Amino acid sequence: MKTSYRMCNRCVMDTSAEEITFNVSGICGFCDYFEHNVKPILIRATQDKEKIHFKQITDSIKSSRAHGKYDSILGISGGVDSSYLACIAIEAGLKPLAIHIDTGWNTAQSTSNVKSITDSLKVDLEIISVDWYEMVDLQLAFYKASVKNCEIPQDHAFLAALYDKAAKEGIKYILTGGNLATESILPASWGYNAGDLRHMLSIHRQFGSRPLRNFPMLSFWKRYFYYPFIKGVREIRLLDYIPYKRFEAKEYLINKLGWRDYGAKHYESVLTRFFQGYYLPMKFGIDKRRAHYSSMILSGQMTREAALEQLKEPPYPSEELLEEDKKYIAQKLGISLEEWESILALPQRRHEEFPSSKMLFMIKDKIVEILGIRRRRYGL
Repeated sequence: MKTSYRMCNRCVMDTSAEEITFNVSGICGFCDYFEHNVKPILIRATQDKEKIHFKQITDSIKSSRAHGKYDSILGISGGVDSSYLACIAIEAGLKPLAIHIDTGWNTAQSTSNVKSITDSLKVDLEIISVDWYEMVDLQLAFYKASVKNCEIPQDHAFLAALYDKAAKEGIKYILTGGNLATESILPASWGYNAGDLRHMLSIHRQFGSRPLRNFPMLSFWKRYFYYPFIKGVREIRLLDYIPYKRFEAKEYLINKLGWRDYGAKHYESVLTRFFQGYYLPMKFGIDKRRAHYSSMILSGQMTREAALEQLKEPPYPSEELLEEDKKYIAQKLGISLEEWESILALPQRRHEEFPSSKMLFMIKDKIVEILGIRRRRYGL
């Protein structure tokens, strides 16, 4: 039975998220989750004791440099969050090795931003290029599968390459730009876990045509057992330990470091721009701006009125750019525009139709939740 359309009275999340619920006041479950689980963390980030905690964390990272040139790996895309993360890391006295994962879809602007930030901050930069032919084959497989999250190949490659590099260099910390201030809301029904290697390979087996011999891969066991417990590698989201204001960060990057704005979150990649600005809205009725704006509303960085005004604008910067991107992507994928259009027009399919390790991740999440409850209860 189809649910009638409804939007939250506090944020701008709506019934395009299948799991959304509303209370008697018309406030959605995402807002409730934010109040109980995210807001306390954001408030804590503004307090003096969190400054002490931040220093303890960065001191621990610095101490790991005893036998090496770098104390951390810093994943940098050229977007606001990872670029500002680089500033915070350097200001804290860290010595990161910046890693940019090139999947072949960078805009010229993103490449320029990465170089501008790392040059200005005097951070060593290494660019890891993913095998282009394997990337194309895997990317095409996901669009042929006609599922929601066609960004899985790129997102998986990013994380897998960072972990692999950290382990090879003997570096214990990976710094990422993920943060609760601007990314606390993302409905599970809008996609699927990019870390699920079994799921990614199952789609590739059905729709791919080329062996994946060089593509960066990160299995469940490697990520949650081998890397953390054998190699001692940890992910740290430093932006969650400071009062992170995205608009202020953007202004700082533009004025101080020559950074240039993309106009929207994650539009530093041509394929991501197309995926978020056209594929998801056109095929599944999903506008990811709703999640981003809602996160910003709840963290006090945007008004609901401003978000509603921006949502009146189409998600793509212009019709002309959309047509250019369609042709460019088809050409890069090695197919005709007609074939690309026919792939985009395939009927929707659910991620659940393909094999996955979903149960493993659910068990892991439950264990993490239980441990978190015990830590809070016993003050650990």
